Amino acid sequence: MNRIDYLRISLVDRCNFRCQYCMPEGAELDYVLQQDLLTADELLTLIREVFIPLGFTRFRLTGGEPLLRPDVTEIVGAIAALAQTQDLSMTTNAFLLASKARDLYAAGLRRINISLDSLDPETFDLLTGNRGRGRWQQVWDGIQAAYEVGFDPLKLNVVVIAGVNDREILDLAALSLDRAWHVRFIEFMPIGNPDLFQTRQWIPSAQLRQQIRDRWGLVESRVRGNGPADVFQIPGAKGTLGFISQMSECFCDRCNRMRLSADGWLRPCLLNETGQIDLKTGLRQGVAGSQLRDRVGELLAIKPEINFKQRDDGTDAGRYRRTMSQIGG
Repeated sequence: MNRIDYLRISLVDRCNFRCQYCMPEGAELDYVLQQDLLTADELLTLIREVFIPLGFTRFRLTGGEPLLRPDVTEIVGAIAALAQTQDLSMTTNAFLLASKARDLYAAGLRRINISLDSLDPETFDLLTGNRGRGRWQQVWDGIQAAYEVGFDPLKLNVVVIAGVNDREILDLAALSLDRAWHVRFIEFMPIGNPDLFQTRQWIPSAQLRQQIRDRWGLVESRVRGNGPADVFQIPGAKGTLGFISQMSECFCDRCNRMRLSADGWLRPCLLNETGQIDLKTGLRQGVAGSQLRDRVGELLAIKPEINFKQRDDGTDAGRYRRTMSQIGG
């Protein structure tokens, strides 16, 4: 059994983008009320009393968009200060990053993943649900700010959708040539917008790798990450190219993570909604940390059986109740 030591923590379920692969266009989402979000103190209590004693040492802050959380810098500082924290990272859309990058770095954040699904401003606005708003430049400024502050590695996440941004694969891969940027191509998954998934489907990572190999060549990289990406490198490039291939090359057998939602639900598998447990309610009802820890330990023990493992949809109903933004990715 894999060692499960990596916790993805959603700080807020709201987002300032409405990415096509994350939320259906025009859909009304039931956002978590402010009073139902885990407070910073509750989150730190769960980390100290439940997750760290169970061996969790790697933490990633996600959303929605984590930079919408007013106390995000304080949360970063508190987690970074824990002696057991071996790795702390964040995933963001970077729209608010330019003004926050330096403070986040000073608080102890060192690794950052930024969603960048297109280098074309119009396609970017289309994908992010911000058509006509011209938000690409502010995101690019956030990426540059993170690079200048010193985040290393700086990773760029690309969800590839057929007929939308797949023509940009080579341009996006080229970002790894001259800078130590790590581009991650992610297969489109059936969460958040199932109708779009049925229409567009996904492009296998092997097909993307072949495009890049035909242009520059491609070799396996010695650089490995904490996640499921298969990492390659264009010969002579400063950065790397990663491929996250849950749809075509199932990696459940090496999954090392769980996900904690902004309202305190612990989810053992991204693509399977069974097995979730509500930690916030127990915490607020005064259940001892040791009892919550026992419940999480039981879930850890059965996680291999819950993992998606190439099932048709990963859920009994065939539909996901929460979008990717509500889960935390």
